[in-house]
Amino acid sequence: MTKTLISIVLLVLTGLSAPAKAAELIMLEQEGCAWCARWNAEIAPIYPKTVESRIAPLRRVDIHGDWPDDLDFVAPEVFTPTFVLVHEGREYGRLRGYAGDEFFWVLLSELLEKLPPEAKR
Repeated sequence: MTKTLISIVLLVLTGLSAPAKAAELIMLEQEGCAWCARWNAEIAPIYPKTVESRIAPLRRVDIHGDWPDDLDFVAPEVFTPTFVLVHEGREYGRLRGYAGDEFFWVLLSELLEKLPPEAKR
């Protein structure tokens, strides 16, 4: 192989390597949860359009379902909704419950501040 071809192959291979896992906001929920339903009505429609969602996209986990293998470091909860901020295999904090939209945004903002700077890009 020529040096140029080797360089191209290396560039392609390094470009295919897995990127660092982005932060996620894990919503622990369960069927019949009135506070989950309120969050779904007040926040869920707008969350994907926010800066917060770009930093930590929402991922839902039913507390009575199978626990995802990639979240084995996250301790389960019985109280729903609980929002768990994770990044690169580490939990950065939790918000237990939902007391309304104003409280949620303020508390989420404080939680996101705990992330390392590179996770907020």
